[in-house]
Amino acid sequence: MRRARRRFRPDPDGRWRSGSGRNPRRGAGRDEGVKSHGSGPAIQLGVAQPDLFADDAPAVDESFATAHRIALDATSWVEHVPGWLSGSEHLLREVIAGAGWEQRDRWMINRIVTEPRLTAEFPDLRDAPVPMLHKAAAALSEHYGVQYDGLWINLYRDHHDSTGWHGDWPTCKRDICTVPVLSLGATRRFLLKPREGGRSLVLTPASGDLIVMGGRCQRDWRHCVPKQSATAGARVSVNFSSRFQATREPRVNAAPPRAR
Repeated sequence: MRRARRRFRPDPDGRWRSGSGRNPRRGAGRDEGVKSHGSGPAIQLGVAQPDLFADDAPAVDESFATAHRIALDATSWVEHVPGWLSGSEHLLREVIAGAGWEQRDRWMINRIVTEPRLTAEFPDLRDAPVPMLHKAAAALSEHYGVQYDGLWINLYRDHHDSTGWHGDWPTCKRDICTVPVLSLGATRRFLLKPREGGRSLVLTPASGDLIVMGGRCQRDWRHCVPKQSATAGARVSVNFSSRFQATREPRVNAAPPRAR
């Protein structure tokens, strides 16, 4: 259950401002390891920001030549595709400027907490303002055999922002799902661990890298992007979603209906 949504926009100096003037990190949930920061209407986007004009126009590798798949268990896997997108710094700039960011409050057990990150949601891919994301979705749909027709985008403004352990239940209601996540900007740790507990697998996707979770990963495993002590600039994660995967599988009757 969610309550308030506050919209944010980037200023030319790289600071974030909300219409309400509230501190966008105040009240962040302790369950996600985020402390409250000082008051003020603006938040620095990040100290170690990349040069947003350093490379060529964005393009994806439709051959997926660098893909490396890791079997998590007998029915779950994760794939890392380093450098899948070239020109990632240009795409990062476009997404940050055009996505239309919100910071959301949510219920956490018995209290309301503020999510320590910004979010942009496009249930219909046609509404996404960045054309390159349409091309990326088409390439992913062709390669993985899933029609990706929506986007869920998170912005981690710096090393204080994070997301806790979770599975992508809202967009993955089927037992078998394939979920691509494109990283843009700063390198952050991406962790996976079994739902019932155990050792974590640590991936460190760089800007332009693709992480793909497949099989029963959303059912049997959890993933997170933890906060860190080392300074980091902005990171954007683009999650490609599918309306088909977001619908429950039809129930199969245990016994045929009685004849009349």
